[in-house]
Amino acid sequence: MAAIEIDRVTKRFDEVTALDELSMTIEEGEVFGFLGPNGAGKSTTIDILLDFVRPTSGSCTVLGMNPQRQPEAVRQRVGILPDGYHVYDRLTGRQHVQFAIDSKGGDDDPMALLERVDIADAADRKAGGYSKGRPQRLVLAMPLAGEPDLLVLDEPTTGLDPAGAREMRRIIEAEVDRGATVFFSSHILEQVEAICDRVAILNKGRIVTVDTIEGLRDTAGTATQLSIRVDAVPEGAIEAIEVLDGVQSVNASGTTVIVRIEDGSKTAILDVLESAGAEVLDFSTAETSLEELFAQFTTDSQRNRPSEADALASETEAEPAEVAR
Repeated sequence: MAAIEIDRVTKRFDEVTALDELSMTIEEGEVFGFLGPNGAGKSTTIDILLDFVRPTSGSCTVLGMNPQRQPEAVRQRVGILPDGYHVYDRLTGRQHVQFAIDSKGGDDDPMALLERVDIADAADRKAGGYSKGRPQRLVLAMPLAGEPDLLVLDEPTTGLDPAGAREMRRIIEAEVDRGATVFFSSHILEQVEAICDRVAILNKGRIVTVDTIEGLRDTAGTATQLSIRVDAVPEGAIEAIEVLDGVQSVNASGTTVIVRIEDGSKTAILDVLESAGAEVLDFSTAETSLEELFAQFTTDSQRNRPSEADALASETEAEPAEVAR
């Protein structure tokens, strides 16, 4: 059974179309990244999954249930960290977590949850006095109550320092090991790249693509960056590298040669430098970052690509006999 299924969901607010025939499936046990520019429709999608708003058309299921018909049953099995959630200044950390436990009818130890996010020492302090980063750790502890089957995390690393972001990743990994599914929306792309099995890119309310990070690289036709440190850059070496198969660009910065290469031989580049008289001191490669991929998939040319819903509609129109059955 899929953890989340969204089928041709459209949401309009007066004249604004926030979601336009959105369709996607998140499998059980996945860490699924949900990306898009501001205003793309990410939060609207999450609100529909949790029945905070109703779709104009289309349908969805969460853990096999319809959130519009069974909202309480869905929320009982889902841990939610909404974007921009604020703590109650007059309540302690323990009281916040105990409230989350009680709302799920659970018997978790609030101190154990606070320890998981590394703020057990502040359990009995009022949250209004927490230092920067600690309120976000607190609201990350709350959706863990009741061992949810699905975690919906909207910008979970906001306000966290690098240590806090690493702890968040460890918590997600532990939840997945336990059997949970994680639906993870974030604008901090290195966090998404580090933890997600697949990602969906949403733009102007429509799905641009759904794939693994490696799959996105393959689809985008992106290049690998090869950085080569030499004792000196020989005359004519840059021109000789430029004509090699698969080389997109070559630049020299001091004694470092930077080559963008797609489906080409790194060895051939090193051979050219050494044949020209350079001593190769060191070299490294770097794959295209998710940030670069994201930019490629949300440019104007990519925005005009057919969405998954368009592709599905085309298939349906092409097979009337299948529909009739």
